[in-house]
Amino acid sequence: MSNEWWRTAAIYQVYVRSFADGNGDGVGDLPGVRSKLDYLADLGVDAVWLTPFYTSPMADGGYDVADYRAVDPVFGELSDAEALISEAHDRGLKVIVDIVPNHTSSQHPWFVEALAAEPGSPARDRYLFRDGRDGGPPNDWESVFGGPAWTQVADGQWYLHLFDPGQPDLNWQNPEVRAEFASILRFWLDRGVDGFRIDVAHGMVKADGLPDAGCTDQASLLTSRPLPYFDQDGVHEIYREWRKILDSYPGERIGVAEAWVPSAERLARYLRPDELHQAFNFHYLEADWSAAEFRKVVDASLKAVATVNAPTTWVLSNHDVHRHVTRYGGGEQGVRRARAAALLTMALPGSVYVYQGEELGLEEVTDLPDEVLADPVWERSGHTDRGRDGCRVPLPWSGTEPPFGFGGSSWLPQPRHWAELTVEAQSDDSGSMLSLYREALRQRRELPAEAFEWSDSPDDVLAFRRGSAFICTVNFSSSPVTITRPGTVRLTSCAVSELDLTDDAVTLPPESAVWWSGDVDG
Repeated sequence: MSNEWWRTAAIYQVYVRSFADGNGDGVGDLPGVRSKLDYLADLGVDAVWLTPFYTSPMADGGYDVADYRAVDPVFGELSDAEALISEAHDRGLKVIVDIVPNHTSSQHPWFVEALAAEPGSPARDRYLFRDGRDGGPPNDWESVFGGPAWTQVADGQWYLHLFDPGQPDLNWQNPEVRAEFASILRFWLDRGVDGFRIDVAHGMVKADGLPDAGCTDQASLLTSRPLPYFDQDGVHEIYREWRKILDSYPGERIGVAEAWVPSAERLARYLRPDELHQAFNFHYLEADWSAAEFRKVVDASLKAVATVNAPTTWVLSNHDVHRHVTRYGGGEQGVRRARAAALLTMALPGSVYVYQGEELGLEEVTDLPDEVLADPVWERSGHTDRGRDGCRVPLPWSGTEPPFGFGGSSWLPQPRHWAELTVEAQSDDSGSMLSLYREALRQRRELPAEAFEWSDSPDDVLAFRRGSAFICTVNFSSSPVTITRPGTVRLTSCAVSELDLTDDAVTLPPESAVWWSGDVDG
């Protein structure tokens, strides 16, 4: 790809534990990813984002890192990571790796040292240890996973963990912390990675004095109101330093923010020219199925990034949310809407993310047995929130019985009906979700670079142009809608035979999307 590849890239998220198992132990690993690189290249994506594969006790699926420069044995060895990067590059694929800077594992040597040290010691200053208040925690902050965000240690002090107790928050006011992560970035950049997805990019800096949040159910407020431990202005100083490191390497190395913030305008601050390159557009992911809602989010997203000359990103699912087939209603309706949403998403200007399995039309697995649930949310919520395991069930590759070519007996059980959704079953079916994604990703490379512009359309239909040569129409209604025919059909989320076409008009089937060339060929 040309310079600034990230502005238009299609990036595929690999949740390593659930993608492909190379050694048959039932857990996905780096050799498994290497074995499927041809699949990813054939799918038509430009880059691969790998979730954490570092040494970890796995309190939170690897997002609790004990050694940022080593590969956990369950995922392979450092040489596997290096080979994966090299082999991906051979296929024209960029590689983005996760970096987890808000917190470490409680088994990280730094935290082990901190627990053994005295209050006020340099070892404790790398984290956020505080004395309690009125016999309880230092403030009212809540863990995103449920319960208080503080845990008391033997000498009476408390340490902050905005997530699991096994994930103590780092103190980013400490110069040693900043220097360590600069070194970690260089370690992986030296091995050829093309960028970093920054976990909890909004969380490293806390408000001075650690004031109370003044509310409960704080995790539900991430994208609606300010919180004293998220999206503080001080994070931007960190990213300006990181940008200098990224820019010191050849080949357009990038930083991608996972930032849950209250508005598109706040998100754009992470994308100023001297900070990061991309940020996940969670407002788009969270949009309800309606033309008005999607139009509102698209407008706000494009307006915000235009102020900083950055691309927006479009994402429908990831490893932290219910799969969108299920969110859009499940069953045939969910699949129909997901197919339409895929074409809408890939037609928008900017960069698009594909979460593993969405190209197969996988739904959320909502009936996993209690005993297999591994997400810490399950335990932290007192078994009231089943957590995120339902979107992390290993992929079905081939065959008619679980584990469907994944490798060994998969660490989370796959539904038997996924036999119809395997890569093998869908590859030669021109009407499958996989074929739709392959063709959409192929055609997406050909889309005009011209600016995005809405076209007139009925209330339940979105229509927009990219220059004069490309039009996308999406019918959000559960009923057919007739519109003026925009041009010649290029690609449809439904069967072409379902379109009622005349020279001048087209009746769009319910919950469908169509890509058009700008000329009408009767």
